[in-house]
Amino acid sequence: MTPQRKDAARNWEHILTVARELVDEGTPLQLNDVARRAGLGVGTVYRHFPTTEALLETIATPCLEALAGHGEQGLTHDDPWTAFADFLARVVEGQVTDPALVKVAAATQDELPRTTELKAQILAAGTQLLARARDAGAVRPEVDDADLVPLMCGIAYATYVHSAGPADRLPTARRYLDTLLRGLHA
Repeated sequence: MTPQRKDAARNWEHILTVARELVDEGTPLQLNDVARRAGLGVGTVYRHFPTTEALLETIATPCLEALAGHGEQGLTHDDPWTAFADFLARVVEGQVTDPALVKVAAATQDELPRTTELKAQILAAGTQLLARARDAGAVRPEVDDADLVPLMCGIAYATYVHSAGPADRLPTARRYLDTLLRGLHA
């Protein structure tokens, strides 16, 4: 929740900006480092974000919200296969372009209730989109709901390991997803 006082709101935004920079650089997120780099007291950072996980989840929230929105939008699409494939493309894109998302998605426990809610919405949308595509005969019948998360994580992991670098991640991920989708398509 964004604080009401202007100085507190400014600090909150500054903390998020600095934390996002650290995450995007690949620097492990530590609240003391965020405070130092932001030029704020450690107490100020801890008042806004009591744990590193809460800060990381807050950074990932816009991407999680976008993915949840894409899932909901996909459920209204007329073509089940296109809706399913487009949703998976958005998920993979998020996984390889937002380092905060990768860590938050992999966490077994969430710090913030909003994170839990968004992750559940994304998983539910993916499961429903898969079911619609499978029911329409567009996805091979043996593809199970439980296959979805490991397949997406596998693409993201393979992309990080085998791409030539950050600039190559998204094209590599799209190529891997395209290969996966051809295998899933009935």
